[in-house]
Amino acid sequence: MGPGFLESVYEKALIEELSGRGMKVETEKIIDLTYKDKKIGVHRLDLVVDDKVVVELKMVERFSIHHKAQLTSYLKASGYKLGILVNFSKGKVEYRRVIIR
Repeated sequence: MGPGFLESVYEKALIEELSGRGMKVETEKIIDLTYKDKKIGVHRLDLVVDDKVVVELKMVERFSIHHKAQLTSYLKASGYKLGILVNFSKGKVEYRRVIIR
């Protein structure tokens, strides 16, 4: 589609593409945030694919260490081990894989 649209447009296109390939895509999946075993809030994950991969969508000039740290925190909080940062702001989609152990 090229750069210039809102993140929500790319999200819908990505959902369409992944669903069309037979993948289960959950949007805005709510996870509980806990501190010392107490629930302190919730967070909405952009996308969760096949109940295995957290996909965090971005519209930024370039990825930073903060984006990786953010996704790493989401993975730890959710219990998922694999995440992908996806940046739609350039002519070609950029992505970075993040794995926690």
